[in-house]
This record gives sequence, C-alpha cells and structure tokens, in this order.
Amino acid sequence: MRVFFTLLLLISVSFAGDATIEVIKKVESLPSIALEDASVSYDSTFKSTFFKTLAADLNVLSLFNVDRHYHETNFDGNVVVANKDMNYVLRYKLTEDDNNALNVEIKLISNEKNVLLKKYKINNKRIYVFVAHSIAYDINEFMGSPSVEWMKKRVIFSRITQARRSEIIIADYTLAYQHVILKGGLNLFPKWANKNQSAFYYSSLGGKKPLLKYLDTRTGKSKVILSSDGMMICSDVSYDEKLLLLTMAPKGQPDVYLYNVDTKQYKRATTYGGIDVSGQFIDKNTIAFISDRLGYPNIFSKKIGTSSVEQMVYYGKSNSACSAHGEYVVYKSRESSNAFSENTFNLHLISTKTDFIRRLTATGVNEFPRFSKDGDAILFIKNYKAQSSLGIIRLSHNKNYLFPLKVGKIQSIDW
Repeated sequence: MRVFFTLLLLISVSFAGDATIEVIKKVESLPSIALEDASVSYDSTFKSTFFKTLAADLNVLSLFNVDRHYHETNFDGNVVVANKDMNYVLRYKLTEDDNNALNVEIKLISNEKNVLLKKYKINNKRIYVFVAHSIAYDINEFMGSPSVEWMKKRVIFSRITQARRSEIIIADYTLAYQHVILKGGLNLFPKWANKNQSAFYYSSLGGKKPLLKYLDTRTGKSKVILSSDGMMICSDVSYDEKLLLLTMAPKGQPDVYLYNVDTKQYKRATTYGGIDVSGQFIDKNTIAFISDRLGYPNIFSKKIGTSSVEQMVYYGKSNSACSAHGEYVVYKSRESSNAFSENTFNLHLISTKTDFIRRLTATGVNEFPRFSKDGDAILFIKNYKAQSSLGIIRLSHNKNYLFPLKVGKIQSIDW
C-alpha cells in the first residue's frame, strides 16, 4: 500500500494552465526589434506560422521588446517605413530548393547596417521550429547574453491518453513540434540518457514487475535495464552518464539506489525505514532526494556512501519534485490545504550555500521542475483551469512562459 501511495505522489497529474505569459518583473527598457518576411516560397499559412514562432522565440530571449506586426518586403530592400525607428530589424527569407529542403537566410539590421548574416537549411520543413530556435540562439549569442543552448534541445515527456495508456513524445520546448516515439501500454518517467539526446530511459508498468528500459531513438530499439517489485523509476543521470539514480521498492519500501551503467550493478543509497524517492545529483558525490522522515515530504541531501542526512528546505509542509544544478535546488511545495477544492503547488528556488529562497510561480499546480544543463532556465509542468502546459522560467530575467498541451495530460518531462 505504501508503494501505491508513493507512486500516486510521483505520477500525480491534473489539468493545467493559461497559455499566455506570466511576468513577475518590473517593466524595463529593452531595445525594440521587428521582423520582416522576404520569403520567396511557401504559402501564407506556413509563412505566418514561421513568423509567429520566431517572434515568440525572440520574446522568450527576454532581450527585446518584440513588435508583433507582420511585414513583407524584399530581402535586399530598405527597412519598411513602419520599422524605421526600431533598434533592430530581423529580416528573413524562406526558400524551398529542388530537393524540397527549407533554406532560411537572415540579416539582423541596426542603424541601416547589416550586423549579422546567417544561413540555415533543413531537409524537412516539419521541424522548422528548430530553425527558428537556432536563429534566436544565434541572435542571443550576437548580443553577448548568457547561452540559451536549451532552446535548441529537445524535450521528452510522457502523456496520459487514457486509463493505463500513455505515449512518450519528443518535442521542442514550445510543444509546436511533437513526435510520438513510443506508444502502447503505460510508459512513464522518460529521462534522457545522454547529452546528445540519442537515447532515453523510461519506466514500463505493463508487466508483472515494473521495468526500467532504455530506448535508442536512432534505431527505435529498446532493451530492459532492470526490473524490481514495487517501483522502478530513473530520476537522474550523472554528468558523465555512467551512474543512474533509481527509485526502487524491492521489499515494499521505496528507497534511492545508485546504478552503475558499466558494471550493471546497483547499491542502496538511502536506508530510511520510510519513503525516500526522486534522487537528484547535486554533484558527483552528493545527492538530493525527497523523504517523509519529518512526517511530511521534504528535501534532504547526503554524501554518497555516508549515513548522515541533511535537511535542505525549511519552508513549506509538503515539498517534493526537486531538481538540482550546482548550488541551487528547485522544488515543488504545497501552498494551501483545502479539502474541498484544488490546492496550489508552487515552485521555489533555494541555494545550498545561503538562506536564499525565491518563489518562482504563483498559481495552479506547478510540478516536475527540471533545470536546463546550463542552469539558465527551468522547465516545468503547470496544471491550471482544466489545461496542462509546459512552462519555462528564465531565472536571470525573472519571467515565466507557458505553452499549452492541446491533447492529453503531461505526466513527466525531461530535457
């Protein structure tokens, strides 16, 4: 029974959020930027879609006040009259070649001068969103801002489709592009296995025992890594990709285990007589995890191979679903306790070196936070008013952006 309720805690899914933008920041003066479309191929629908995607990416950069008006012009012509007073103009040209590949040429204009010129090419226009993300990334680099490498990465998530049925989907961070990589049965908790995102681990709950599986996205082939009674979830992969943190309950008691990818051996990392789950690497020798050893879920840390445990969070009475990056930990905390209506669960950021604490969200059920590899952003699930959304928090800019999932409910995510 304990394992059952722990699993419910880990896979709890409700509906979610407004598909707009949450801004928790004072208005600031930012340079203006406008977009100009000089495309010579494709219909108006595709051109409009590309424009909106690129404008949204520039908005997420949080470096500009982005003008939302659509303008068409010649690629080598003058800046359109309406954009004469803009600090920057981004002009782009979409061209389809004889092989049906999408070619994109851009120029960033400032003070009537071309300050950045780039070309891009993809063989399948269906993944046009990643071209838009790459353009935004390159402009961010040109502006000298901290890297937004996460923009070009793929997100992987599990979507509940019906009772005991789910799909694992690879998407971009805005959910505009989605590819179902695995369907059939109940497959949950996908976790990227490596930095180049060519494989992932996931939990398969369709058989007699929960299985941890590994799927190669290049070949589509999967293999069983480990099985266990009770629970089997990969919650984190070490930086060198050699160690996994697993939540297992072979004897009915959920604990965090350390699995060595090379030797295929595992050992118990926590030994409390209650619930320890959701291990996360803080560094190669230290993990954070969720435990009920205070009588309610809270965040703790410990050195691997030692018995001493340290409480990390002193704010909130139901703290769960954490992610770590360097000295910082983001976690989910219940903000209300109402037996007759939905409760609010917000995300908070803490430092392991100071008493620093910062609330990152304000409404709804916010869960499954995941740091980007560079720590610049946090990906999370927002459940609010019968809709599920993927959220991005830009920590350095103190802004939240939401992207709705139109079908199904997001169960867990990784990037």
